[in-house]
Amino acid sequence: MIKTVEIVSLSSGIIGETFAAHELKIGVKRLESMGLQVRFSKNALKGIEYIKNHPEDRASDLLDAYANPDVDMILCAIGGDDTYRLLSYLFENDELEKAVNDKIFLGFSDTTINHLMLHKLGIKTFYGQSFLADLCELDSDMLPYSKKCFEELIQTGKIKEIHPSDVWYEERTAFDETQIGQPRIKHNNIGYELIQGPAVFEGKILGGCIDSIFDIFNGERYADMPVLCEKYHIFPDADAWKGHILLLESSEEKPSPKKYRQALEYLKERGVFQNISGLLVGKPMDEMYSEEYKELLISAIDDPLIPVLCNVNIGHATPRCIIPFGVNASVDANEQVIRFE
Repeated sequence: MIKTVEIVSLSSGIIGETFAAHELKIGVKRLESMGLQVRFSKNALKGIEYIKNHPEDRASDLLDAYANPDVDMILCAIGGDDTYRLLSYLFENDELEKAVNDKIFLGFSDTTINHLMLHKLGIKTFYGQSFLADLCELDSDMLPYSKKCFEELIQTGKIKEIHPSDVWYEERTAFDETQIGQPRIKHNNIGYELIQGPAVFEGKILGGCIDSIFDIFNGERYADMPVLCEKYHIFPDADAWKGHILLLESSEEKPSPKKYRQALEYLKERGVFQNISGLLVGKPMDEMYSEEYKELLISAIDDPLIPVLCNVNIGHATPRCIIPFGVNASVDANEQVIRFE
């Protein structure tokens, strides 16, 4: 049973801005209503500019959260695009390795890079939700599917299995105070969709946001990101993907098919596809480029025996489940279930 949650801003510092104060209040109240004590790391609420300009403080907050025995769970505030800048402060002198332990770490989006950092050190993590995106939902409560997953995690410390959500929601176009209590527009969901390969496969899951993975290899956004990721060997070698299931989901930037194809080519060049036991693909936000992505996946993988399961409720499209990294998973497309040991 999780008792104390610490919220960290490892990417964007948006939760410290006044325009997000109403969301912050909602999220804290929800966590407390679940019986949780809520802490914020020392620098989490200092705002966008401070967080942007002080990656060393972001790194320090993560180290402190791991070192504090009173903290049971580390919850990322939100994603962003530059958490890679923490690398030198976490790895140059083995700072993160000296601090880490098996307490729960949850986040998604740009937090993909943090998950890869922790995976490098053998730490199991949880992918799929964040404080601002899920706990601070402006509707009268968390989205039911998302809430069920989060409550299972804090009550049991694990996720037993996931099924498709019955519905999916359009993304909000506004997040100001007028949206408090306003429901999202929802649609019926079709469930998991196997586009190729065997219906049953297994392995340990690893991956995350394809936009963040793209930036590991491409310096268009940040020229030093590929350099630092290579220096600290954040992305696993080809052989390390053997027996793993790759998870890919696309961000709110809704990457064009051209960019998506390029990201897949980077993964192919790194020998990922020839080693994995299967692929899970998150439902794109607002179903943008859904069919195009499927075609690109089949083309890039170029092996019909590798199973590819699409329309998983993970990542940037709502609602969101939570997927554990580093534990054995069994996928059954026929039964529409993913089970975790």
